[in-house]
Amino acid sequence: MSDVLVVNSGSSSMKYQLVDVDAGEALATGLIERIGRPSGRATHTDAAGREFRDELEVPDHDAAFAWMLRAFDEHGPSLDAHAPVAVGHRVVQGGARFFEPTVITELVKINIDELSVLAPLHNPANLAGIVAAEHAFPAVPHVAVFDTAFHQTMPPPAYTYAIDAEVAAKHRVRRYGFHGTSHRFVSHAAAEFLGRPVEELKLIVLHLGNGASACAVDGGRSVETSMGMTPLEGLVMGTRSGDLDPAVLLHLQRRAGLDVDGVDDLLNKRSGILGLGGHGDMRDLVAAAESGDERAALALDVYAHRIRSYVGAYAAQLGRVDAIVFTAGVGENAAPVRERALAGLGGFGVEVDAARNAERGGGARRISSDGARVDVLVVPTNEELEIARQTLEVVAG
Repeated sequence: MSDVLVVNSGSSSMKYQLVDVDAGEALATGLIERIGRPSGRATHTDAAGREFRDELEVPDHDAAFAWMLRAFDEHGPSLDAHAPVAVGHRVVQGGARFFEPTVITELVKINIDELSVLAPLHNPANLAGIVAAEHAFPAVPHVAVFDTAFHQTMPPPAYTYAIDAEVAAKHRVRRYGFHGTSHRFVSHAAAEFLGRPVEELKLIVLHLGNGASACAVDGGRSVETSMGMTPLEGLVMGTRSGDLDPAVLLHLQRRAGLDVDGVDDLLNKRSGILGLGGHGDMRDLVAAAESGDERAALALDVYAHRIRSYVGAYAAQLGRVDAIVFTAGVGENAAPVRERALAGLGGFGVEVDAARNAERGGGARRISSDGARVDVLVVPTNEELEIARQTLEVVAG
């Protein structure tokens, strides 16, 4: 059996997916929302794409798992016939402690809890999901797969911030990086598409969704990434600012009267393409820019400019680039963004074929011109499959 249940638990939501790892397919997916609120909402989707919806009160994560078990029992597939051999959990922050997927023990849970200081919105919710899952599935191993683990191969110059070393060490201030499961999955999928071992490739992976990050992958190992101590650093995102002069924070506190929470809200929830262009969804932003909205057009230009800057920086770090790979919701679907992001890089061997870029497809595809020195690919990500694979590898020994 190779069925693994993958759980992504948030503070008020829980996503799950039952994955047949050998087939590389999801047998069922689900989303439970508004956990802990008076009215909840849940959706279970089987392998045929049939959705089953329910509205109910979901007071906590234990109740969410109880609903999930009922959904499998009533709508399939049967967990008797597809009993998961393990449960894989997405955990956002593994700090410098976790370099690989890890079987969850009491000590691991203590560490995840202690690392909540670095991810206060995510790790407590991840831990709540782990505890509830252990109640629901007490007889199988549970494995934590950390967003940060893939980036633990970065060298010290890449993850070290230039602040007082003692302060940084005391408060664990360094670059950790995120989207690690996606960057790992996509880099290996790109190597498979190119028919070359990942160990000999130098790749720049651009995970562009509501959250966005770039990663330089050298021989299958992350050597640089754009997100830092938190997911706020780096590229422009849906509502997050990305890179910013730190003194802007001081200026806003002194001159605009914003306190710490106000600055946090501004940079994480009211910035990015939403703050610049008035639209948090890239589809709406592109449509507005193409209709002549100057504010939206500037936001799109800033978004692409930041990506292009990172591509150039990572090319310098890698020494050469074999392929640039777009993935996630925006990267896989927004042709205008891909075109703008790589515009003007022909001198570096990067050429996007307009017709190929405009095509929409479900699988990995090449959008670079014939004869271009650097392949440009679109590779759909599948973080749940990656978590399931890593979980199975751990429990199989």
